[in-house]
Amino acid sequence: MSIISAHELTMGFLDNVLFDKASFDIEEHDKVGLIGRNGTGKTTLFKLLAGVYEPADGGLFVSSGARTGFVEQHACSDFSKTAKEEMLSVFSDLTETEKELDKLHAVIDSSPENIDELIEKQSAMTEKFQSDGGLTFRSRVNSMLSGLGFTPDEQNLSVGALSGGQRTKISLGKLLLSDSNLILLDEPTNHLDIKSVEWLEDFLVKYNGTAIIISHDRYFLDKITNKTMEIEHKKITVRKGNYTVFSRLKAEQKEADRRKYEHQAKEVERIEGIIQQQKRFNQARNYITIASKQKQIDRIKDDMIKPESDVRPIKLKFETAVTSGNDVLAAADFSKSYSDKVLFKNVTLNIYKGERVFLIGSNGCGKSTFLKALLGNIPADTGYCRFGANVRIGYFDQIQSGLSSDKTVLEEIYDRFPSHTISELRAFLGAFNFRGEEINKKMNELSGGERARTALLELMLKKPNLLILDEPTNHLDIASREVLEDALKEYDGTILCVSHDRFLVNKLATRILILNGGVLTSFDGNYDDYAYSLTLPEKSVKTEKKPNEYQLRKERESLERKKKTKIKRLEEEIEATENERNEVQKILELPETAADYEKLLELTSKLEELNEKQESLYEEWVELN
Repeated sequence: MSIISAHELTMGFLDNVLFDKASFDIEEHDKVGLIGRNGTGKTTLFKLLAGVYEPADGGLFVSSGARTGFVEQHACSDFSKTAKEEMLSVFSDLTETEKELDKLHAVIDSSPENIDELIEKQSAMTEKFQSDGGLTFRSRVNSMLSGLGFTPDEQNLSVGALSGGQRTKISLGKLLLSDSNLILLDEPTNHLDIKSVEWLEDFLVKYNGTAIIISHDRYFLDKITNKTMEIEHKKITVRKGNYTVFSRLKAEQKEADRRKYEHQAKEVERIEGIIQQQKRFNQARNYITIASKQKQIDRIKDDMIKPESDVRPIKLKFETAVTSGNDVLAAADFSKSYSDKVLFKNVTLNIYKGERVFLIGSNGCGKSTFLKALLGNIPADTGYCRFGANVRIGYFDQIQSGLSSDKTVLEEIYDRFPSHTISELRAFLGAFNFRGEEINKKMNELSGGERARTALLELMLKKPNLLILDEPTNHLDIASREVLEDALKEYDGTILCVSHDRFLVNKLATRILILNGGVLTSFDGNYDDYAYSLTLPEKSVKTEKKPNEYQLRKERESLERKKKTKIKRLEEEIEATENERNEVQKILELPETAADYEKLLELTSKLEELNEKQESLYEEWVELN
């Protein structure tokens, strides 16, 4: 049964249409991932569903039985309350009933004359209190606070003393505890560490209502969703399946649409050739054929839909100016504490050329501090860190603290890389989606995504052979994250990265470092390998000696060379088939061919064989790419 139904829904502001004539249905109990580039209208759609906005056109129907909830409804209202008290405010009816029951109990204990009437009232109130969850609501609040990463001390802090991220988590928790059966979650994993995200995943999997979730966290979406909705090219597309399934189906549909369009275009071209041929014959029966063929062209053109061109992604490729030695980084007896809190102690760490090392851990455990101490930006309490021969470092700071001046974007890049001409830098900025007047924006006025793109461009121009990255995918939409992943995967330098983006970690990591309670441990493998190891009994987890990264990289490079060779061979064969096809087509268009029925059949059959061969070659080429 549909809980939401949209018919030809249109929404926009002034001349900016976000989506046009969109139709879709969301069923009860669906968990829907809402994706799309930044600025396509995802949050606007949420506000339509929540009744904050009215659509410009079309119909949007939300079931009368839907109790819609979104974070803004549950924003922290009283900064003097503790975090726990604010979370408990969701159950204000139950806490009031508790107080009434306490008063009633006190009255009954005083043995009044109407005691039987009071006992009956107490019994009815108690029964309703229990049926409404009165026996479990406090434990649910405690579980929610713990799951969202609040320590016992933080739970008793006033809301005014909490960070903005912690207040957002309180608002999220209040929404999840509410009686809403349709919840709208806008980037719910922001401000959550991996442990809290995994707790939220478990909560939403068990949630009995409908959830629509805006998120750039693909690992999270894959775990939770059974349906995916995308806003792109002012259209809303809904398909069954999580993000990975949706992406595969989208790519397959896109390829099928491209082939169909190209086939139709070639068919129109072929029929137009026949028309020209018939015109040259200039006989009455030829004009009957021409009219028939023109109708055939008109039918094909009516059915032709030109595939939408891809939104231009940023163009990112990391290169190294020089090659480092095999020993890239070595730290020993490395420690850092603040007051009584030990962030890390007695750490010994070696990172070698070509490794892609990812550092994970809970919020506040000291990951960013660890990177800054390695770089010497803050002093360590004990130990040392040394970088190897010819190591050139590129550092991505998650808050981009060095990019907050009143310079324009172009001035910022030019001041840092004066060896490039203005024209070259304009081209680089254009490749990073800074176009027109956008290059004259002040650095301190940029959005989080724009600052991240600027920082990534600076890293690319610097050509380091060691990338030290602190949450590089924050503020990036899914398309930009995928561009970054591909660039890092092709990068032939060394990577040390802090990230909560499990999709990124899973795709790239050759080794994972886990910082927990001041202790740093190392695990060889990606995130799925690490998560699986946590499910095994401790004695069954074996430490195996793995081939070194240099050897693995050489094997990968060999496979890549073989693949490129095969792709090149396919491209040559495709071109040869196309040339042969064109020759057959030319012969078919000759007047003498039209007069020779047997020759016409033979050539038509040959053309069909070449078409099938070309399709098969294209399929193999697409699969390899």
